[in-house]
Amino acid sequence: MTTGTRNESPYRLEDESMAKPIELIISQGRVGDRTEGALPGALKAGRALGRMLDVDPLVVGTPAAARTDDWSECLPAAGETLRALRDAVRDALDRGTTPVLATNTCGASLGTLPTVAERFPDAIVLWIDAHGDFNTPQTTESGYLGGMVVAAACGLWDSGHGSGLNPAQVVIVGGRDIDPAERLLLDQHGVTVLSPAQSTPERVAAIVAGKDVWIHVDWDVLEPGYIPAAYRVGDGLLPHEVAAIFAALDPAQVRGVELAEFEDGDAEIPALLSVELILETFQALRL
Repeated sequence: MTTGTRNESPYRLEDESMAKPIELIISQGRVGDRTEGALPGALKAGRALGRMLDVDPLVVGTPAAARTDDWSECLPAAGETLRALRDAVRDALDRGTTPVLATNTCGASLGTLPTVAERFPDAIVLWIDAHGDFNTPQTTESGYLGGMVVAAACGLWDSGHGSGLNPAQVVIVGGRDIDPAERLLLDQHGVTVLSPAQSTPERVAAIVAGKDVWIHVDWDVLEPGYIPAAYRVGDGLLPHEVAAIFAALDPAQVRGVELAEFEDGDAEIPALLSVELILETFQALRL
């Protein structure tokens, strides 16, 4: 993996002397994928980010066909990919760079969040997602691994890949599709949940308040019709609203970024347009 310099793309920052080195990681191993578009979506988004940033990406994992299986089946199969993602993030942080990940599913964060908790114990985790992903094996109705990730990182159940994340430092941004039992767990453990209407740049910046921050984006946080995602929910944020949240953060405090669940192959939204929107939104971070 390299941490190349920025090129002369139309997204180039006005003051590149302030840009932080970035290492780009693309997840290509199945982590509970139930749709065929998540892996190619991560690859397209990651390659486009690499071209924009002039960075050679590290591709982690070997693709496998999507299946509608239970978390207890897909989690062991994803072990190699999750460990590789963990190691890639650790290596990037050891080199003093900012890891940026293009991942297929939220499940990939089982490999990253425990390292965030270890390296940045006071960091705020902005989980920008329509869902809380705070179910456990006891509460999940769907058995979908991606819906259990944050709860595992916070130690509510043992994924086998670590925990340590303080739930009081987790902020669900744009959350609106949350199961009743999941909501109870979120409330019991002090997770902040902001509805789309509450997810203003001012509110998020006040919560972060100068702390380190790790950012995860599941593109279903958006109103459907912009960036395709497998589990779409109406009444979401608009792309410029996510970009405004990014712009309100101090780039020096951003310790890493995950961009997940872009579903390639949508019949109504050309992939080229979606990828361009991902790039434009990401650029607002000013990394």
